[in-house]
Amino acid sequence: MTGTLVYILAFLFYTFAGWYFWQTRWKHQSIYPVNQGNDPSRANWQAHLIMLIPIILHGLSLSQSIFIETGLSFGVGNAISSIVWLTGLIYWFTGFFPRLQGLQNLFAPIAIAGAIAVLLPLLIPSVRPLANTEMTAFKMHLLVAMLAYSLFTIAALHALLMTVQEYRLHHPTLSPLLTNLPPLLAMEKMLFHIIWTGFTLLTLTLFSGIIFSQEVFGRSITFSHKTLFGFISWGIFAALLTGRKLYGWRGHTAIRWTLVGFIILLLAYIGSKFVLEIILNR
Repeated sequence: MTGTLVYILAFLFYTFAGWYFWQTRWKHQSIYPVNQGNDPSRANWQAHLIMLIPIILHGLSLSQSIFIETGLSFGVGNAISSIVWLTGLIYWFTGFFPRLQGLQNLFAPIAIAGAIAVLLPLLIPSVRPLANTEMTAFKMHLLVAMLAYSLFTIAALHALLMTVQEYRLHHPTLSPLLTNLPPLLAMEKMLFHIIWTGFTLLTLTLFSGIIFSQEVFGRSITFSHKTLFGFISWGIFAALLTGRKLYGWRGHTAIRWTLVGFIILLLAYIGSKFVLEIILNR
């Protein structure tokens, strides 16, 4: 499978996965597919396989668009596509943990996002390859950065789900889809585990970026919108984790800080690349 065929197949399988999860988990408001009777184990493995196929195809399409002869091509299209792919991959891994399988209900909107994201490298091709991609330090910096972005994307989705779940708890018609999710306290604990992991990776991203900047430009930090927003986002998540430890921050406070930190982090990389590549064509 070469060329655009991989993109088309990934798009089609993402579309099918989104339709499948909508029909079995959202439309009928059940944690298990309605056509599987009383065999939740079989249903979960079937859903697990349906999730895996588009993720594999998406990964193949990314390898084609990112790894080119002249180095690494990592424009805004590839960046967004990579973050969505890693987010879907991490959600897929949650299926191996029985306590987290209810989170797979979220794969319906993730599959829709994946169907769009897998085509972005074709619709928004990179202007030029990245410089200095032969350096191992840079490759590690890029990998850790994408993992951090993906985890904070999951944290933002998690925070939004907690908001909806808390709202529905105060209304008599609670959807069975939401009742099959972990309890709010468990969701909150999970949220901070995700944030701690993402914060660690973000710290490594900033630290490795400083080392990379020192090696290439001869100075520790090159001031830009990307650097500024990156450190602001790091400060927000550091404040959130400190507030959680010292003052027990939770609920709406934790959700607001999580979403604000995520938006600023999004502006740090995706926003700056969008302005440079799409608006300024640089």
